[in-house]
Amino acid sequence: MRLIWLLTIIGLNLYAADVVKVGDKFKNSGKCKACHSHIVKQWEGSWHAKSHYDNDEYFRKTTDYVARKNNRKSLNSIKIECAACHNPRISVTSTNSDYEAIASLHLDKDSAATKALNSDGIAEGINCVVCHNVDQIHDSLPDSERGIHRVSWNKSGLMSGPFADASSPYHKVQQRDFMDTNPNQLCFVCHANDTSEEGHRFTDMQSEFKSDGKQCVDCHMGTRKEGVAATLRDVNGKVHKRMIREHKFQGGHVESMWQGALGVSARKNGRLLEVTLNNPQPHALPSGFGSREILVEAQYLNGTKIIKTEVLSLTSHYLSKRGKPTIPHLAEKTVESISIPAQGTKTFSIPLITGANKVIITVSYRLVNDEVRGLLDLKDPIWSKKMLIKKISLKL
Repeated sequence: MRLIWLLTIIGLNLYAADVVKVGDKFKNSGKCKACHSHIVKQWEGSWHAKSHYDNDEYFRKTTDYVARKNNRKSLNSIKIECAACHNPRISVTSTNSDYEAIASLHLDKDSAATKALNSDGIAEGINCVVCHNVDQIHDSLPDSERGIHRVSWNKSGLMSGPFADASSPYHKVQQRDFMDTNPNQLCFVCHANDTSEEGHRFTDMQSEFKSDGKQCVDCHMGTRKEGVAATLRDVNGKVHKRMIREHKFQGGHVESMWQGALGVSARKNGRLLEVTLNNPQPHALPSGFGSREILVEAQYLNGTKIIKTEVLSLTSHYLSKRGKPTIPHLAEKTVESISIPAQGTKTFSIPLITGANKVIITVSYRLVNDEVRGLLDLKDPIWSKKMLIKKISLKL
């Protein structure tokens, strides 16, 4: 009898944020291809499309690691917390102590939470209906309220877009400024800040952002170019040409994004090599998730012979509440944080090596530093790959 009572409680108390059901006609990208095939194809190669527990090793192993180390919450509860941004169309947006009681006994197989996490509706991560079904963004809420907790949805079948004159026989369309003149507002629904399970704010991209007229989409979706948003033809058999952006959502995972992302200069100063990094970007580098890293490698040579290579790591390191190295999502505090501020400059000193008459300085980027990559046992080569920013040489 107690088990039946607990299951009933769980069924009644798992819903927190306002969830608007999406009809089968609109819930996955396959239904959008008929009119937007080229845009869907671009999205399919993006990391937005991989924003799901099953499709992103870093996300999956981070979630598993937090669940193992946190004895207060089950794996499903952690997944649902993360889904606020990773899978915002999930039908369950919070769990409670009653659910945790059932989960601890492994009796949650048929719970609303488990069914929501296994739903086909969230398997595509950040898909078309996540962004284009948003009606309002509530910036008056506390900055800790992100993802699904910060938006109101349209009814199923009503899509938001950048064009006031858009129409479609398949769904209704409305223009919204966050799709046009103020796209940062939509990006910052999720890409704003992140707080660990211990309440430690370990990233704060929105606060560090210095736009100077620049929008997130200018880099991550590219400049507007003439193209076709929808392949529907008018009465004359012609498609409507628009000024549109790409939907590849390119970011730190894409090597070409890093080419020339920082200005690099160097000079000899006594027995030191001074390397100056200039960041013209509107956010700090490295930024985003707390484990990202910029590497400055100084390779000293005498003629063509390599004498020694010195390496400087620009990244962040975190301690758990027990004082041990941990991942950002379990950090009680940041013990070291090295980055180049938005539109700022920093100079770093590296010891000169006796006998060298030349130094080659290579600046590159990695998605995950050695410490966190080891803690999570990440296997995919992309997490350790060095993506070249710039290489210069200096005679000594």
